[in-house]
Amino acid sequence: MPDVSRRSEVEPFLAMDVLARANALEAAGARVLHMEVGQPGARAPRAVLDAARMALDEGRIGYTEARGLPLLRRAIADHYRAAHGLEVADERIVATTGSSAGFNLAFLAAFDPGDRVAITAPGYPAYRNILRALGLVPVEIEVGPDTRWALTPDLLEAAHREAPLKGVLVASPANPTGTMMTPEALKALNAACEALDLWFISDEIYHGLVFDGRQETALSFTEKAIVINSFSKYYCMTGWRIGWMVLPEALVRPVERIAQSLYISPPELSQRAAAAAFGATRDLEIVKAGYARNREVLLDRMPGLGFTEMLPVDGAFYLYASVRPFSNDSVAFAARMLEETGIAATPGPDFDPVNGRAYLRFSFAGDTAVIEEAMDRMADWLPKQG
Repeated sequence: MPDVSRRSEVEPFLAMDVLARANALEAAGARVLHMEVGQPGARAPRAVLDAARMALDEGRIGYTEARGLPLLRRAIADHYRAAHGLEVADERIVATTGSSAGFNLAFLAAFDPGDRVAITAPGYPAYRNILRALGLVPVEIEVGPDTRWALTPDLLEAAHREAPLKGVLVASPANPTGTMMTPEALKALNAACEALDLWFISDEIYHGLVFDGRQETALSFTEKAIVINSFSKYYCMTGWRIGWMVLPEALVRPVERIAQSLYISPPELSQRAAAAAFGATRDLEIVKAGYARNREVLLDRMPGLGFTEMLPVDGAFYLYASVRPFSNDSVAFAARMLEETGIAATPGPDFDPVNGRAYLRFSFAGDTAVIEEAMDRMADWLPKQG
């Protein structure tokens, strides 16, 4: 048979590998506590479900235009007006098949094969994997406590001097760290990108899930940024596979052309349902309050269990913690923890190939009872791991 493509030789997404093993254990009768995947435990809001049922009752679900239904794009524009006081033209908004499609479209429209794109380490593994699969070069810039785990203009400029970059991608709040850039830091990084003539991509998928500090959209500072967001996290719609982009005018038609061929359109049913999500704030804030309780349980109990190094949890629903007191290999540690305690968590090399073996990511997007049970199981198990 012919060889597979070199572009397919991306690293596995370890969170999904852990999930597969956890599911196998469950199928064999084990009780698994899922803290590995960044997926809300709550179902989509009632308004979303009602909108979907109405769309189904009305009959045919078909293609839409590639940029998405005008109904949804207007709802997204209204969201920016209500949440940020910004006027964003519907024409700059593109609905996508989840944020994943947004990254594909952004990378394809903004970059050519061989272009170098800066991302942070630790960071979301799909960034580097998608970049590599598309023939681009991810430039992973290590961030740490000295910059509060955020990319700074100085770090970006140093990487650009080493070899020219074409763009930069940051997330705030970030996965896996949960840390968030201040509005001032986000503004400064955007200004550095404009000075260096780089595309600035802002992943804002965890907006709405902020516990400490103030979130800001890059759109508050510029119309040149590529902003990617999704209904998966705050809006509890992971399986609906629906997200959006806000684009500079110069990229709207290129993205539309690519989307027409890659995806035809996002799912119409999900688009109609998502348009109703912005009216479900009361229900969604109740879900968020549950995350806040889970966060407090982890922050209260994990230091006593021996997790002495935990990153700030400003937002999202992750805690990124060092396992150095117990192991020098978080992959082996996570596998052993899953088999022996039924607690599923994601090892750090997913997010940081260099330093990740010292860390685990715990998702606290599930029920509080699950988080508390996980802490109890760890309390029994961890003393045996020193």
